[in-house]
Amino acid sequence: MFGLLRLAAFGFIALTVVYVSLSFYSRAVRRGKLEDEWDAGTGEGDREGFIREGLAEYEGSLRRKLIWGVYVIPTMVVGAIIYVTNYG
Repeated sequence: MFGLLRLAAFGFIALTVVYVSLSFYSRAVRRGKLEDEWDAGTGEGDREGFIREGLAEYEGSLRRKLIWGVYVIPTMVVGAIIYVTNYG
């Protein structure tokens, strides 16, 4: 039982590091695309306002929500492996 708790704790820590890294990376990529769009001349208003509005839209996007799959998918895979190993 202690082994399972240790696996869960270290797994949660590792997945959190991956989630935060992926979240920062995805946000930086989106910001870069917004800056490129502004530089191309298709943006309206001031540059910072345009980027702020674009990032606000990104916060509610499907892509942002899909990053939560970092927690869900590995947890399901490990659970399935444990189940198959012990009961399958």
